[in-house]
Amino acid sequence: MQKWVDYCLTKPGTSLTYPFGVEVQVFKVGTKMFALMPSDVPASNISLKCDPMRAASLREQYAEIQPGYHLNKKHWNTVQLHGDLTDEEIRMLIDHSYELVFKGLTKAEKTEIAR
Repeated sequence: MQKWVDYCLTKPGTSLTYPFGVEVQVFKVGTKMFALMPSDVPASNISLKCDPMRAASLREQYAEIQPGYHLNKKHWNTVQLHGDLTDEEIRMLIDHSYELVFKGLTKAEKTEIAR
């Protein structure tokens, strides 16, 4: 969905790339991925990085949250965008992914983004 593309792009230092081809939109902060979405309109899901303990808990709580599709299933969740999750819950998951990845950037990358 376009609103999630737009929301991801509001994050400081974010770029939209297509390293896996035009069918997958990849959102990066600095040089690292924090979100992936199919380029289909409307997109049906978004894959997001997640703390491993939180990822397991979320999968137990919500049918819309599954282990990351074609990603490290310990660190990534794929979230269905057409389900019972509210927009606020999806925003919180995107924020968590962004913050987790931003924390892992080098000091130089963080400084460049903070400008």
